Amino acid sequence: MLRLFLLVGMSLIIGFTPLKGYAVPLEKRLEKDIDKEEVTHFLSQLYKDRNDFLVNQRPETIGKYYIKSKPASRYAYQMELKRAKYMYSWAEKRGLRLVAAEPLIRIGRFKKEGDLATVTLIQSAKISYEYKGSNLGSNLPPQSFGVGTRHALTLKKENNSWVVKKEWYLDPLEENPNLISDTPAGFPHLSSADYTPKSKRRYNRERAVTYANKYAGLAWGAGNNNRYNKKYMDYTPLGGDCTNFTSQVLGDKKEGGGLRMTGAWGYWEGGSRAWVQTDAFEHFVLYSGYGKLIAKGTFTEITQSRGKHPDGAIAKLLPGDVIGYSLDGDTDHFSVVVGTDVNGYPLVNSHTADRYRVPFDLGWDKNTKYILIHIYD
Repeated sequence: MLRLFLLVGMSLIIGFTPLKGYAVPLEKRLEKDIDKEEVTHFLSQLYKDRNDFLVNQRPETIGKYYIKSKPASRYAYQMELKRAKYMYSWAEKRGLRLVAAEPLIRIGRFKKEGDLATVTLIQSAKISYEYKGSNLGSNLPPQSFGVGTRHALTLKKENNSWVVKKEWYLDPLEENPNLISDTPAGFPHLSSADYTPKSKRRYNRERAVTYANKYAGLAWGAGNNNRYNKKYMDYTPLGGDCTNFTSQVLGDKKEGGGLRMTGAWGYWEGGSRAWVQTDAFEHFVLYSGYGKLIAKGTFTEITQSRGKHPDGAIAKLLPGDVIGYSLDGDTDHFSVVVGTDVNGYPLVNSHTADRYRVPFDLGWDKNTKYILIHIYD
């Protein structure tokens, strides 16, 4: 009985005695909240100005956010210059004009020590464009697509203002703006072909497109509160989630296209090699009877009028088909065709990077070979 009393007494003492070293003092918590609010305000303005820079192309818009005398900060600044130049050059080549770029950021981890702060965040950007030219620009409404990026930043406070010390993120669109292919005459082509789905199908492409739009992840425009389908692993930390996402679109039984999984291509506690790896997926789709190769070639080769493809091979793709992206003979990426814009430009969704209704060649250059694959119904 004495032992029980002692145990109870000890419990009460522990329960009511402040645990020094564990409880964070109120003033410290308030200070952290104030610091985070200040940094959040800075980052909101930084990303707003960086997106404005994509449209106005004036470097002074963002120059104040970087320490150009420091290599890491200067590199981050130069990456933004290159990204903006690429976007502008791509739009010029395609007869487009960027008219707006609107970011939404969500802060993840935040830590501040002295005059340094480390932050991870997600940006979901809505980018809008319009067609130039008297025959198009005045008649077609602006079009919008979404891009989602994950960022890790180190910020430094100098002269009572925050600046970017260094930054890393996926999908910075850092390709050489001088290597963008010219646009063949007549591209894009509005499809005149009528597509009537078969009554008995093994592949439901309408549902596949709905899945691709719902689970396009961090990109503006995506559904599911910008989250991936929790039924599946996220392979981004393991090298990329693009093929895993494409396989989900084609094979998810409940919401996707419903293609039957096989021993080689399937998802159980994780994805098989052909489910998650680009080259294996390409080989499986083309040699399993699930799909066929329409064409493989550079942007010019797949968009220009040729023989059996008077509107370009790209015009043969239907929503629910897929595109592979090959560099130096290696397939690096896959995306899902989800439709076209108002002028017939093919649009795709993908993971890593997360994209929603993005023109299919944005982020690639004239060295890229596009693998156009039609999925059999």
